Amino acid sequence: MEPQLGPEAAALHLGWPALLLWVSALSCSVSSPAPPSPSLVPRVRTSYNFGRTFLGLDKCNACIGTSICKKFFKEEIRFDNWLASHFELPLDYLPSYPANYSDDSKTWRPVEIARLISKHQNEISDRRICASAAAPKTCSIERVLRKTGRFQKWLQAKRLTPDLVQGLPSPLLRCPSQRLLDRVVRRYAEVADAGSIFMDHFTDRDKLRLLYTLAVNTHPILLQIFPGAEGWPLPKYLGSCGRFLVSTSTSLLQEFYGAPPDQAADLAYQLLRILESLRNNDLNYFLYFTHVDAAMFGIFNNGHLFIRDASALGVIDKQEGSQAAARARENKDIFSCLVTGCQAELPSCDTIPEKQSLVLVCQQVLPQLLQGKFPSPVQQQIDVLLAKCGEGARPDSEVLGVASQLKDILRPLRTCDPRFAYRYPDCKYNDKF
Repeated sequence: MEPQLGPEAAALHLGWPALLLWVSALSCSVSSPAPPSPSLVPRVRTSYNFGRTFLGLDKCNACIGTSICKKFFKEEIRFDNWLASHFELPLDYLPSYPANYSDDSKTWRPVEIARLISKHQNEISDRRICASAAAPKTCSIERVLRKTGRFQKWLQAKRLTPDLVQGLPSPLLRCPSQRLLDRVVRRYAEVADAGSIFMDHFTDRDKLRLLYTLAVNTHPILLQIFPGAEGWPLPKYLGSCGRFLVSTSTSLLQEFYGAPPDQAADLAYQLLRILESLRNNDLNYFLYFTHVDAAMFGIFNNGHLFIRDASALGVIDKQEGSQAAARARENKDIFSCLVTGCQAELPSCDTIPEKQSLVLVCQQVLPQLLQGKFPSPVQQQIDVLLAKCGEGARPDSEVLGVASQLKDILRPLRTCDPRFAYRYPDCKYNDKF
């Protein structure tokens, strides 16, 4: 037997349309001639604030942004179960949610709504901010962050320079060149007039949101500066609302561990190609993983593999060279400690080998994807190469050579059929695909 829910608890199980009707009904009862019950007013306030609280808008401007909030409020972004007959808001502790997105309220496409960090981590982070100012646990987070020395420097800055991000824990900012930081500002999608390397068009609010995002998780920034539309293996950034971001939807790579041999070979081949493009590309950036797991990779419905979680990607500018944060320890502050411990240290930029991502993928991902898929002679070759590829003690040149051999073996094991829509029917007419 289901326990009965009070009005406030019941509100948590309503979708936006039903929730708004519920609020409207309560509002009408409040405005009627009959004396309202004292309990009605707080109920209305609780239900009205629920959507803002769930999205994290009550914590802005310590948030990602608000560029896509109108889509939520116009019901053009709906959680999957909103399309069912019984509307329910999803549980608020999940890291991400499957959803549907529309530009005209008629045609819908799948998207993913994701947090930068878990709800629990957000709560810890917020408490750290308050504690840094010796404030109560429920302090004004934005007020505390605005008073920090780092943000005061940001307010005066016309351009995002390496000294402004020193001490931030993200691998993206471990070796920041001016060219990379200019790209961050120029591509930043949460401001109305993007395109300039200068921050003259940034409001104080815009600067705080960008700084907060860089300090907590640079995943949305990487989606913006290396967009899939320009050939980068990343999903499309659709926008942010509060502490959530919306991007194109995918299936997790681990869901394909039981895939047939030709599909497993195709995915493994794509993954090796992706790592190659991160090392060598027209923009002369070296992108590398600090750690990997299968959840970091996803597959579009056309079979195309990409990086669905870019939070562990570091970037080294091979054109300008790295401007390593020599005074990183001196510049550590509350922004350095929002997610990781303040003592966490990243390795020097000079110690990142070219083989790093390959070694991690050959250790953590490819063995599960390719294990026991092929006839004995081929499988033995693959297993031997994976073992060599995953040996971190080998020189870069050897690991890169082993990866090339592995690609050569996997390429003919792929088939050309409609399951691989990202390269079909081109693969029927051109060996390149």
